[in-house]
Order: sequence, then C-alpha cells, then structure tokens
Amino acid sequence: MKFGGLIKNSFVDYPNEISAVVFTIGCNFDCWYCHNKELYKNTENLNTIDENEVLDFLNTRKGLIDGLVITGGEPTLHPDLKDFIVKVKKLGYKVKLDSNGTNPKMLQDLIDNKLVDFIAMDIKTSLSKYPSIVGREVDLDKIKQSIDIIKSSKINYEFRMTFSPDITLKDFENAVKEITGAKSFAIQKYNPQKEDTKKLTPHTLDDFKQSLDIAKKYIKNSFLRSVE
Repeated sequence: MKFGGLIKNSFVDYPNEISAVVFTIGCNFDCWYCHNKELYKNTENLNTIDENEVLDFLNTRKGLIDGLVITGGEPTLHPDLKDFIVKVKKLGYKVKLDSNGTNPKMLQDLIDNKLVDFIAMDIKTSLSKYPSIVGREVDLDKIKQSIDIIKSSKINYEFRMTFSPDITLKDFENAVKEITGAKSFAIQKYNPQKEDTKKLTPHTLDDFKQSLDIAKKYIKNSFLRSVE
C-alpha cells in the first residue's frame, strides 16, 4: 500500500492508547466539509509513503507506541488493506480502523480474523439525507450492514458524527435512532475549511448541548468531542 501521510505520535486518535496514524489515499465520498480533501482530489501531487517505510518506522517504535490508526480517505477501498494489517499485527501493534461503512464485507472479514481492535465509523446524518452530505448516491443497505456488524462485534468501537450546520436537530435524532444501543457515540464539531463550498455558520454550544441530550436517549455513552 501507499499512504498520503503519517503522524508518528498521537495521544488523541486512538482512545486510551498512544498511536501512530497513517492516511490512505482515495475516498468514495465527497463530504463538503472534509478536512482531508487532498487525499482524494489532486492525488497526483501527493508525496506518498510506501508501506515498507511505515512498517520500518513501527519496528523502531516497539514499546513506545501502542497501536496504529488507519484512516483516510477511506481505507476499505484498498483490497490490500488486510495484507498490510496482517504485517502490522505481526509487529505486535493494536490496530484502529476509521471507516465510512461502505464496505461491510471487508469490515466483517477484518473482525472475523481478529485484525482490528477498534473501529470508528462515521455516521454522516440520517440515512435518507446521506447524499446531501457526502455528495454521492449511497448504497444505504451497506451502511446499515456495517452498523449491524460493528454493533454485534466483540471489539471496541465508536460511532461518531460531525454535527455540521446543515444537519438539523431532527436529522440528528433520526441518525442516532439508527444506531440505538451502540456502545459509544461521539459528537464532533464542524470546523470551517478553506475548501468549504457552503460557508455555513457552525452550530452553537447550546445546539451541541441539545444534541447531546438527544443522543443520550438512545445511546447511554454519548459525549461531545472538542466542541468548545
């Protein structure tokens, strides 16, 4: 595999673990607020990192970091993702995978083979409103399958949503209903980017507090992440 970036040390990307982070190239969504657009637009200008470089780096950090976060872009677009993770696990690291949930077959395979220790799946909005956020038509059945696979797994996981300004509290509640009973749910702030096409005003802190009250009706362990 080739990657579009590497963070060598992170205290925030893998809950309760010190990790490195790699960014896969390419995405099947085009979320208007995405802060990693360079990973799937104008990718020919990226300075890529070969997987051997990542593995060599991890080999030198044994005992200093606990795990590797694989994010993107969308990692499950890459058919060689599983082979890469096998190599990472052989080095003794935990693996956290960030995904948009569009490839339930791969998620199931990775879980069944005990190749991931933590999955964070992005919930973009209520299912009926997905195209308005991701800029594409979406196979909603695959999103539902991924939600069910993750919820029924024995591994650690969280669902998370960027509460962007075009998501109403009603949309938000409909989205949370679809993951009722989940183990963990993080509500994240939309941060304006230079490439934003909508230029909307972020929700207020009161809006976030209301969203948290709503979320807790369906998911006990719901929380705000970096919203102030």
